[in-house]
Amino acid sequence: MSAINRVRFVALIGAAMIGVQFVVAVAATWVYVLAFGRESSVENAPSAPVALVLGSKVDERGPGSYVQGRLDTALELYRTGRVERILNSGNGRPEAGDKPAVMRDYLEEHGVPAAAIVDDPEGYDTSTSCRRAREVFGFDDVLVVTQGFHLGRAIALCRDIGVDAHGVYADCDCPMWSVARNHIRETYLARPRAFLTSLTN
Repeated sequence: MSAINRVRFVALIGAAMIGVQFVVAVAATWVYVLAFGRESSVENAPSAPVALVLGSKVDERGPGSYVQGRLDTALELYRTGRVERILNSGNGRPEAGDKPAVMRDYLEEHGVPAAAIVDDPEGYDTSTSCRRAREVFGFDDVLVVTQGFHLGRAIALCRDIGVDAHGVYADCDCPMWSVARNHIRETYLARPRAFLTSLTN
């Protein structure tokens, strides 16, 4: 490679890195603005008709650590009267473990009446879960329940499509490496993708 081509290559890489950092920064600002003042603990959460619990990994033993943390938080919201119903949203396909069914079983085992639980087996991602909460199930005011690394984006996506969303932090007995990985994924992949998707809505 000639010296001129090397300079051009380095310049191209530099421009690409600047472009990526710009999108990351804009996406972070978009999430911050839409979620500002709308994230809280269970104790400080406002009331809403429903808690929207976003699905994650499950297996034959039950909900994984992320989902269990979200469900336990939703249980607290229900028991303290902050929500009247719980909407479990996730991939209901058998090969994915039928996440809403597993989530329902866990809630019922912990005392939530079946009539207070709504299942959305087509909540394949956060944006779809928000959209279906409003368009399919008629909820336009929700408390989104998920872990902190995910919460701001979830609120932003819901608000972007017209759902008046507040978020509640879910605990998680999760490995630190897993939490760190998810923070990195949120910053560099999930938030930029969500922001770019919002531009086409």
